[in-house]
Amino acid sequence: MSQSGFWKNVITVLVGATGAQALPLLVAPLLTRMCTPAEMGDFSVWLGVIAVTSIVATLRIDTVMVLDHETQQQRLCFSVVAYCATMLALVLALLSLLAWVLDLPEVLTLSWLDLLALGAGTWLTATMQTTLAYAASHNLFTKAAKARILQAGTIAVSQLALLYAGLDGTALLMGQLIGLGVGLWTARLLLRPPTTRPRLRLRLDAEQRGYLVKHKAFWRFSLPSSLLNTVVGQLPLFMIGIQHGAMAAGLFALTQRVLGAPVALVAASVLEVFKRQAVNEVESMGNCREVYRTTFKALVLLALAPSLILLLCAPQLFSWIFGAGWRPAGELARILAPLCFFNFVASPLSYVFFIAGRQKMELNWQVALFAMTIAVFSAQLSLRDSLVGYAVGRSLLYVVYLLMSWRCAQTPVDIAIMPGYTGHHHSKADSPTV
Repeated sequence: MSQSGFWKNVITVLVGATGAQALPLLVAPLLTRMCTPAEMGDFSVWLGVIAVTSIVATLRIDTVMVLDHETQQQRLCFSVVAYCATMLALVLALLSLLAWVLDLPEVLTLSWLDLLALGAGTWLTATMQTTLAYAASHNLFTKAAKARILQAGTIAVSQLALLYAGLDGTALLMGQLIGLGVGLWTARLLLRPPTTRPRLRLRLDAEQRGYLVKHKAFWRFSLPSSLLNTVVGQLPLFMIGIQHGAMAAGLFALTQRVLGAPVALVAASVLEVFKRQAVNEVESMGNCREVYRTTFKALVLLALAPSLILLLCAPQLFSWIFGAGWRPAGELARILAPLCFFNFVASPLSYVFFIAGRQKMELNWQVALFAMTIAVFSAQLSLRDSLVGYAVGRSLLYVVYLLMSWRCAQTPVDIAIMPGYTGHHHSKADSPTV
């Protein structure tokens, strides 16, 4: 793929991500005026749990699709994820019933409805992630973008409508589920991924077990690594809620949402294209040094402006956009602005660990990040001091992460011997449409 083709695909994915991220941000000023910080905090905790359980449901084998394009293998991938997601959703439903019997919702800071909805949210999110991975493997970026935009729009409209109807904090959860369902239905309709006949069985069949053995590096190393990464991302929210209350958790949740937008918007779009071109470069050159260097420079340039704006103007912007009561969230955003910069640059380049077969190296880094986060937020510090320590510690770890990924990008790789690699399947891709 040429440089022009690379950036055309980035722009295509970016358009979809822009719609998917811009719509929630556009309605956020209305949500913050219709919800209290405590209600926003409760919903964010529920969403954080979904982020963790959906990764467990995929076993991270959805990432195999970029390497393995053979139809039967991708059908197997969908069937394994469907089985794991369904079983996990049932387990979560049973645990919710047990929590209700034991009257635990108040102890868990989640309502009965929150607990009951965990299974549905997990299944929908995991299946959508796998479907989007299929789209990336076949360069179907335009169709994936349409599904993402419709999903985000449905979530935003549903939440506002239900809040207006008087459902209060429950509206956020119900709107999220409605949007996830609509987005998944649209993605399946547009992308038409391989499907399997639903079968009720208590265990995987021999072919599915063979698929898991073939790709064991992904669920042995990538799954715990991704879990740690997601848990670390949600851990500050959980611990702030425990130590400083629901109000502080709600303020931090809005900060996370705003700071996460550039990463989810631009950096994730770059990742979708980078991982495909990195595989192409390894095929032809034996490493992905050149595309890594080009992508790194572009990410640094793209990250500078939003990071500086947050550093200089975050409190004023939060107060103006979300209301005066949310100005403290802007103060938190200012503290975390440097961390936002490093996260933006490092996240898209993480795929080199998969290509180089160094998932264990990334897992070790995630363990260090987890330990640092626990240490910082377990200390008896003020909210501000905790966030300063967290920002400094994680930023330094990101510097180490970038050095590790650069080494992996330069390492010679024989991609043909990687488990599951079958070469390029030149399917008809979407024409990039902006």
